[in-house]
Amino acid sequence: MTPPVKSGPRYNNLITAEKVRVIDDDGENLGVLYTREAIAQAAEVGLDLVEVSPNADPPVCKFLDIGKFKYEAQKKANLARKSQKTQEIKEIKMRPNIDDHDYMVKMKKVAEFIEEGDKVKITLRFRGRELAHQQLGMQLLQRVQADTAETAKIEAHPRMEGRQMLMVLSPK
Repeated sequence: MTPPVKSGPRYNNLITAEKVRVIDDDGENLGVLYTREAIAQAAEVGLDLVEVSPNADPPVCKFLDIGKFKYEAQKKANLARKSQKTQEIKEIKMRPNIDDHDYMVKMKKVAEFIEEGDKVKITLRFRGRELAHQQLGMQLLQRVQADTAETAKIEAHPRMEGRQMLMVLSPK
């Protein structure tokens, strides 16, 4: 039966290499030693022998407290996950015959979303006979493109999907 797969670095008796390069708890290089010898030296100091670079030849091991090492690695991973920004797609809906003031309000929101690092999907919905005047919608989307040229780039050019015209902007 195979032993269960453990996550994290190998340490003490889990190290499979016969010889390892050893670094003590002060950062001093002790040279290449037999693994058993290195484990014994680490135990004398009250620490574990932890494999920090398993792909090196020979593998590099350090005298560390394995519990503290795993705890700090977990904290570092949690901090990295917390500070990571996920890019969302925000949607702005308009009509082809939108009034100037309404347009400006929508553009403020677009600028705000782009500044936060989100993508913006602009949806232009046509109703009834407006569908016969798709060039008005295209002009409106070109105006949006011109107004956001400094902060955003077009990810998906304007295209029709049924009764809607869509365009996606993303931060530069």
